[in-house]
Amino acid sequence: MKVALIGIGKIAVDQHVPAITNSPDWELAATVSRHGSVESVEAFTDLGEMLEARPDIRVVSLCLPPVPRFDYAMQALEAGRHVMLEKPPGATLAECHTLEEAARASGLTLFATWHSREADMVGAAKAWLADKALTGLTVTWKEDVRRWHPGQEWIWQPGGLGVFDPGINALSIVTEILPDDLHVKEAVLEVPENCQTPIAARIAFFHPGGAAVDAEFDWRQDGDQTWQIDAVTEAGTLRLTNGGAKMEVDGRASGEAAALAGEYPRLYKRMADLVREGRRDVDLRPMTLVADAFTLGRRKIVAPFEE
Repeated sequence: MKVALIGIGKIAVDQHVPAITNSPDWELAATVSRHGSVESVEAFTDLGEMLEARPDIRVVSLCLPPVPRFDYAMQALEAGRHVMLEKPPGATLAECHTLEEAARASGLTLFATWHSREADMVGAAKAWLADKALTGLTVTWKEDVRRWHPGQEWIWQPGGLGVFDPGINALSIVTEILPDDLHVKEAVLEVPENCQTPIAARIAFFHPGGAAVDAEFDWRQDGDQTWQIDAVTEAGTLRLTNGGAKMEVDGRASGEAAALAGEYPRLYKRMADLVREGRRDVDLRPMTLVADAFTLGRRKIVAPFEE
């Protein structure tokens, strides 16, 4: 199938383009971007122009920041195209529900992707936890924003999510591997005095079985980056590290892969299956937890962020 990639930034170049290029399911037929392009691929600067010029392209994949994503996605759906959304699927829950309803009404596929769920050990962790009583779970997600988001001002503006841009990856894993749903009890959001979104956050969750579940996100990490989830059960302790690429049970390794290896190829395989089967996949649970953290979170103003 032919796909158009909308928004040619770092994540598109690093992950989407290689995943599409090496896939037996897809042909990268066009790009839409004001600033970027892909060698030997037809490039447009306007989505409407691309949709009109290339009716043969049935699928668009959106890699734009969250705030403009709704307008682009709705334009593509109204033109009868299937839509794949980079995480988070939008800037608000309401607009995501609107997109899902529009896709359903038109019989089109809409896929809200969560790439961290495709990390190598996430499926194994889900299977291990399925029949065990959880007593505690801790998420520790700490990285250096200057390394991963250099010069990206949108992350500090309303709708940009701040530290929840990576933090939502952790929450996408947690909502996938736990058999029970969580909700936010309380949160503290550390917001730089010159920004609109948090640079760090701590969250406590309600778990229906009474387990103590909490998360700590921080974008000020020096040295080693930390993407870790520890789940304590009556039958032992499971640890996911490297964003879900490595799993240990009671300190014994149960499997390991390179971080991000295979995540985007698996997303595009999933999208191909959804299109062929005429289905949609719009799980908004990770985004709901982030929205609730913003609603309940106590703001703590901290030192200004300097690039």
